Amino acid sequence: MPAELKGLNEECGVFGVWDDSQAAQRTYFGLHSLQHRGQEGAGIVVKSENGRLLAHKGLGLLSDVFDRPEYLDELVGRSAIGHVRYGTAGSRGIENIQPLVFHYLDEDIALAHNGNLTNAVSMRRKLESDGAIFQSNSDTEVLMHLIQRQKQPKFADRLKASLREIRGGFAYLILTKDAMYAALDPNGFRPLVIGQLENGSYIVASETCALDVVGAKFLRDVQPGELVQIDDSGCHISKYTNDTQLAICSMEYIYFARPDSNIYGVNVHLARQQMGRQVALENPVDADIVVGVPNSSLSAASGVAQQLGIPDEMGLIKNQYSSRTFIQPTQELREQGVKMKLSAVRAVVEGKKVALVDDSIVRGTTSRYIVRMLKAAGAKSVHLLISSPPLKYPCFYGIDIEHTRELMAANNTVEEMREKIGADSLHFLSLPGLIKSIGLKQDEPNDGLCVAYFDGKYPTPLYDYEDGFETPKTADDHALSASVKQHQVI
Repeated sequence: MPAELKGLNEECGVFGVWDDSQAAQRTYFGLHSLQHRGQEGAGIVVKSENGRLLAHKGLGLLSDVFDRPEYLDELVGRSAIGHVRYGTAGSRGIENIQPLVFHYLDEDIALAHNGNLTNAVSMRRKLESDGAIFQSNSDTEVLMHLIQRQKQPKFADRLKASLREIRGGFAYLILTKDAMYAALDPNGFRPLVIGQLENGSYIVASETCALDVVGAKFLRDVQPGELVQIDDSGCHISKYTNDTQLAICSMEYIYFARPDSNIYGVNVHLARQQMGRQVALENPVDADIVVGVPNSSLSAASGVAQQLGIPDEMGLIKNQYSSRTFIQPTQELREQGVKMKLSAVRAVVEGKKVALVDDSIVRGTTSRYIVRMLKAAGAKSVHLLISSPPLKYPCFYGIDIEHTRELMAANNTVEEMREKIGADSLHFLSLPGLIKSIGLKQDEPNDGLCVAYFDGKYPTPLYDYEDGFETPKTADDHALSASVKQHQVI
């Protein structure tokens, strides 16, 4: 039985621009395109003419944080980094909203992070014992304290040395008076890309959709173990470690990334569409129509319809102004959230055998409600096809799965899940089918994908989690029982 987890870190989005006259405004638009990666807080930091860093950040959506024109107008500077945050319950203080800004005698430094460090607790304890004082309970701050303790004269060298001390999943953006730095962990768990505007300004962002929105040309993906330094002389790329193995998070393709984004050359929409084709190929259900759960499952639904040769219908309508249900803190609120966000189209589903397509099942709350809703609208039968394998294991690299006991597939057989959900049949995409559908074709285990959520085989040691560290029950700290040692590491 997988270990129970509380307070896994967030899935976030980062965006940065160097040497652009509209740096703050450009960052705002870039972050807006990444809003799906975090809705709990947002912030932008710019480098002013005198090298000092100016920040504005707050709780809520980007439009809530920057709800007055002067908030952006006051961020005057030619370089900026920004962050949108998805945090877990209990971590909603302003002190955890990024980018974090550190004021030193000689310069200011801003830091934004997407991911989760697996040795953050032990590193923090060591740093605190050496006199470090933390201003937040986020593991993001660990890196800055490490940098300040290095002895190399150049900032880039201190940064590289520090990156070699941390473990887990991370995509960092760092802004100083002289440069903007981007760094990716040795496994590339989180996506990170480089682009360039027509005026020559460089952009770094979590997804290519952000490049498209601001009119930047895609240059390349940041590769595992790379450090990118962008300054007035251009873009310089080096390695801080050669011990790398690509293991990009498969949930980026399944759920998190925007369908118009490309990750390591694979378009997210086309990958999801192929997942739909594959799950229908593996499970050819008897249905009249296909209905996808909006919005992240619509691409997979089109693939199911193509494979089954039946219409892809809009049988569910989503209220675009409701939040994701899995972030609600209680079961009652989650169920209410589902009711607020979805409704069935009776004219479409009544009297029909429905192939319902969703990207994943976490707790089963949404699936159970949707099946019940479709049948109440007159559906003759509902066959649920999931375009990913059963989600059974926690993630340690930056995706929030709060309690393994709440993962439906970790505690039930497929037949038990079908019965609890109320579907006439329930089918999951096979793990080989998922890997084939994404089609990275990398010379790495699982074609360069991390699929530990499905098979429990983690690409790296789990460090603090394996060592049984017990930590304060705050959002960005981590508690894990020693039973995680039973998990396999490949």
